[in-house]
Amino acid sequence: MVVLIKILQVILALSILIIIHELGHFFFAKLFKIKVEKFYLFFDVKFALFRFRPKNSDTEYGIGWLPLGGYCKIAGMIDESMDTEAMKKPPQPWEFRSHPAWQRLLVMAGGVLFNFIFAILLYIGIMAGWGESYISNTGNSIYVNDLAYEMGFRTGDRILMLDDYVPERFEMLQADMVRRTASKVTVLRGEDTLDIYIDQNMVGEMLNTPGMFDLAIPFVVDTVQPGSPNQDSGLMKGDRIVSIAGQPAGYLQDSRKLLKNYSGQEISASVLRGKDTVEVSLQVDTAGLLGIYTQLPGIKSKKYSVLEAIPAGIGLAFSTIGGYVQDLKLVFTPSTEAYKSVGSFISMGQIFPATWDWYRFINILALLSIMLGVMNLLPIPALDGGHIVFTIYEMVTGRKPSDRFLEGAQIIGMILLFGLMILAFGNDIGRLVR
Repeated sequence: MVVLIKILQVILALSILIIIHELGHFFFAKLFKIKVEKFYLFFDVKFALFRFRPKNSDTEYGIGWLPLGGYCKIAGMIDESMDTEAMKKPPQPWEFRSHPAWQRLLVMAGGVLFNFIFAILLYIGIMAGWGESYISNTGNSIYVNDLAYEMGFRTGDRILMLDDYVPERFEMLQADMVRRTASKVTVLRGEDTLDIYIDQNMVGEMLNTPGMFDLAIPFVVDTVQPGSPNQDSGLMKGDRIVSIAGQPAGYLQDSRKLLKNYSGQEISASVLRGKDTVEVSLQVDTAGLLGIYTQLPGIKSKKYSVLEAIPAGIGLAFSTIGGYVQDLKLVFTPSTEAYKSVGSFISMGQIFPATWDWYRFINILALLSIMLGVMNLLPIPALDGGHIVFTIYEMVTGRKPSDRFLEGAQIIGMILLFGLMILAFGNDIGRLVR
């Protein structure tokens, strides 16, 4: 059932994003009276699952069977259909190639523009409907995995600076460190301030190792769950459990590992209460839990009115675009080995929740819309970015690339895209095998 829910979310998200993207091309083509021959969700190689042509319309609408994208076939344009025969005929007034360069530029940029506008609208809706919540980095400590430990970080460290940048959001620490290619991280360890120098050859490992910095949660009692076997244990709000069965358990994560070994048993625990340390007896249930709610580190929340949500949503969209551009720079820098983190639909499915959650779905949809927009701006001939580059070249020089050149560039671009797809699927399969 979980797999089915994830698959449905991936298909729905892809369908929405493809339609939005192609609608951008369609809108500007129709605006400039350019004939659109086909508008398809997914590719109709050899046959289509569904197709129809409205009465008195030049456009055929349909759904293909190959879910690797979609397309808007514009008359007089060299695209993935490689309809070279149509290009041999004399140009017609309704064709793409017969229109001025600035109009063709808007037609080609329309898909990316609509993706960005769609993401902005989604973020505005999120800000207006749910507001903004995040864990502040100020005052919070990290709980490290093996890679972070190998790099010199220790559980309990507080990250103060990445080079000269002071991070604000705890959940963005790892991403910020990678995107900024930080060479030095300043941490507070106990009473001492230390500098940890980052080996840039480990960027690839950092990208492929999620969870370097978990939030170190002190085991501070908030309430004892009603009906818990420890309801009458004498625990009080604000008590901090520091050891379990004689073993240090400074953080909630430590206690989880220890309690699994004592499921169904009674244990002794050391509790810090103010300046005093007291011993209490606690009962571990069969699931390895104590039935205690802990106090969570400060979560910053902010609510927005509809008017306030507009600039907040726009700001979030542009910061997300900037972050993804930095990610792409790393991917195209071979020394970082960031290309190993490139994923396909399999990776996409893993980021969706196992149960339906509109908040998370809309957040992911906005992120994917930005990713699709930025990816399409890459100057690869088979992508919108390649067509945009050629059109700008024509506007600057006054010389239009020949159809033969554009056809060759389109073929090269499609080969590059297939190579990227093979890399993505290969990475995902490799991760599944490992």
